[in-house]
Amino acid sequence: MQYNVVNKNNQEVGKLDLREDIFNVEVNEGTVWEVIKWHLASKRAGTASTKTRADVKGSNRKIYPQKGTGRARHGDIKANIFVGGGVVHGPHPRDYYFALPKKVRKKVLKGTLSFKLKSNELIVIEDFDFEQPKTKNAIEVLKNFGCEQSKVLLVLPDKLENVIKSFRNVPKVKILPVEGLNSYDLLNAEKVLIFKSAIEKIQERLGQ
Repeated sequence: MQYNVVNKNNQEVGKLDLREDIFNVEVNEGTVWEVIKWHLASKRAGTASTKTRADVKGSNRKIYPQKGTGRARHGDIKANIFVGGGVVHGPHPRDYYFALPKKVRKKVLKGTLSFKLKSNELIVIEDFDFEQPKTKNAIEVLKNFGCEQSKVLLVLPDKLENVIKSFRNVPKVKILPVEGLNSYDLLNAEKVLIFKSAIEKIQERLGQ
């Protein structure tokens, strides 16, 4: 399967062979949701914490006699129904991570790349670099593709310092190396710009 390769001025400069077992894959929506849920869960800090009545500062003295007052029986002032008391069933630090088979994540990544390709939201760019980092240069590239106001994912083959520094201050642009490519960021982007050599690395990584 051949696909157009363009330069940073959006001019066609050649063709690239794309593997059909990576860029022409159907995937179940439920499986996609599982992978997205896994991705978001792994990013959660899980640091929310509340104090139970055992943690709240205060006296353990029984606040009034058990019987004879006509009021409900209570132990100490740290009960949850009192102001300043402990919290019942509140959150405590935890890890939200759950295991998900690698082959499932791999299949969904292929399906997401296929979806972006069919939706004309994926652009393969011939590798380029800037002589010096300038945000102005990055904005010009985005304007050439008509996506200066869109959420853009830029996928690089290597750590190109001048390109990264030029794009990192542009709103709605996220930069990822090939190794960090994932289904969540692909689906979250309106346009995906991938360097040609990055495509080759993606095919090598997912074709195994």
